[in-house]
Amino acid sequence: MLRQAPLLGACLFAGGLAAAHAQEPCPADRVDQRVVVARVFDGDTLRLADGRVLRLVGVNTPERARDGRPAEPGAVAATAALRRLAPPGARLALRLDAERRDRHGRLLAHAFTPGGRNLTRVLLERGLGFHLVIPPNAWAHACYRAAERRARAARRGVWRLPRHAPLTAADLGPGREGFHLVRGRVRRVGRSRRALWLNLEPPLAIRIPKADLRWFPGDPAALAGRRVEARGWLRRHKGRWWLTVRHPDMLEVDPPQEAPQAP
Repeated sequence: MLRQAPLLGACLFAGGLAAAHAQEPCPADRVDQRVVVARVFDGDTLRLADGRVLRLVGVNTPERARDGRPAEPGAVAATAALRRLAPPGARLALRLDAERRDRHGRLLAHAFTPGGRNLTRVLLERGLGFHLVIPPNAWAHACYRAAERRARAARRGVWRLPRHAPLTAADLGPGREGFHLVRGRVRRVGRSRRALWLNLEPPLAIRIPKADLRWFPGDPAALAGRRVEARGWLRRHKGRWWLTVRHPDMLEVDPPQEAPQAP
């Protein structure tokens, strides 16, 4: 069982965190839990000393090697960075969001060092991962989005790796499943019983669950004819490819043209 920190140490930790808020971007507006790191699994997941697994909210980093698949480019750098930020034995302050566990049973939270550094923001700022919003967990999403945009403009980390460049329908094929950015023009908008579909060049489509349309300003059906860039987990079924988008931060309309990625 995790021992409770001495009162003086806890007070010093809280005081140091509060003092840092005035300087650090994406600061915590409150602290819900204080925890100790036991192990870093990858760039966005840690095991805590009390046995729980913590998944950082707001960021998705490249996957490490597993199940016979090689590591994605950028995975080693993201994991190493998180280990430096939150090594075993490090204390973290957690800010919980609306939904506290994911479907795998992992704890979902925004994590802060004793100095007030927001781990999600640091990873995004360094280009070590991608901004991600899965409602209802949207706290600080605008700040995280801005951090990612600065990294992308500077071509840091994943933003200079060809593996993570946005895909078009022409790029799809075996082995493309997983987290990706995709681009294309909306050719047709369709509706099914549970979702609105933005159909790009065949066989690619973007799925917005009807339950999540409330997060989108205006009507996404009005995007017919517009160029979009979406991000999420690509899936394939019977020759058709799609990814699910649940928040406006995951769908950019009329994205800027970018220079070709360096090899």
